[in-house]
Amino acid sequence: MSKSHNVWVSRPLFPEVLDHLAQYVGVQAEATERKHTAAELREKLANVDGAIIGLSDRIDSDVIAGNRRLRVIANLAVGYNNLDVPALTAAGILATNTPDVLNETTADYAWALLLAAARRVSSAERWLRAGNWRGGMRFDDWLGLDVYGKTLGILGMGRIGQAIARRAYGFGMPVLYHNRSRLPEDIERECRAAWVEKDELLKRADHLMLVLPYNAQNHHAIGKVELALMKPTAVLVNIARGGIIDDAALAVALREGRVAAAGLDVFEGEPAVHPALRELDNAVLSPHIASASADTRRAMAQLAADNLLAALGHGPDAGHPPSLLNPEVRGGHETKT
Repeated sequence: MSKSHNVWVSRPLFPEVLDHLAQYVGVQAEATERKHTAAELREKLANVDGAIIGLSDRIDSDVIAGNRRLRVIANLAVGYNNLDVPALTAAGILATNTPDVLNETTADYAWALLLAAARRVSSAERWLRAGNWRGGMRFDDWLGLDVYGKTLGILGMGRIGQAIARRAYGFGMPVLYHNRSRLPEDIERECRAAWVEKDELLKRADHLMLVLPYNAQNHHAIGKVELALMKPTAVLVNIARGGIIDDAALAVALREGRVAAAGLDVFEGEPAVHPALRELDNAVLSPHIASASADTRRAMAQLAADNLLAALGHGPDAGHPPSLLNPEVRGGHETKT
């Protein structure tokens, strides 16, 4: 049976999600993971009504210039700094993302990084695997930092930040946070969290987690000045976006012992990682996998598919994508030819 719409999927997805899409639309899906050039994106998008794309696919005004057919871009991520949303809006193209379904999994991973960095798990494992454990360790070998009972700081207190804060209760940790705007009192009570100014947060936190969106205002929100305010016994965790930390400044602070350790899942300029960070035993590094549980990645893919189908008028949410970034387009997108 012929389908009224065709879509492109820029990266491999779960077969069951592709099968779900194929019930409603024609599907062209990439079989391998790769970053596409602007020319490739322009070509792929020229002949489809919608697309599911990943963070490595930059969709800007040049890519969509002159495209009269494209109606929706479904981003397979919460963040969408790879999308030029104003350009998409001006072109009458709907843009969506995949929020909320990854909150709890990402919060779990933030704690995994904190514990691994504080207790030196990665460096101890490397030492063991290298065959260095032959008995006779000193009593003061492999001393790490306590987490239980210490003060947790959270910079950026959206849904993921709140999920992180709720977990702190089990560790007996007071929670401080800073946001541009203070949370309602009922949410503060639920999270057992107190709002403070940013400088106070940096000074008082025994361990600091970054959960900020990336934008121009948050570029290098943690740099040389901010690192100097932190305790030398503090652990810094970033599961948000690369570019929020000045990675070069962090590497210097870690090497000089002005910050005790770091757990980093995101990097400025990733997949490149600052070479100085790669050399440090007090930095736990992972390749942007905070949401990488099977259940969560499947839920993200399904939400992206639901957004795409709804934008094209299919499925139970037809006409109403669950997580629309530019609702001002909704009234006019159906007139595109």
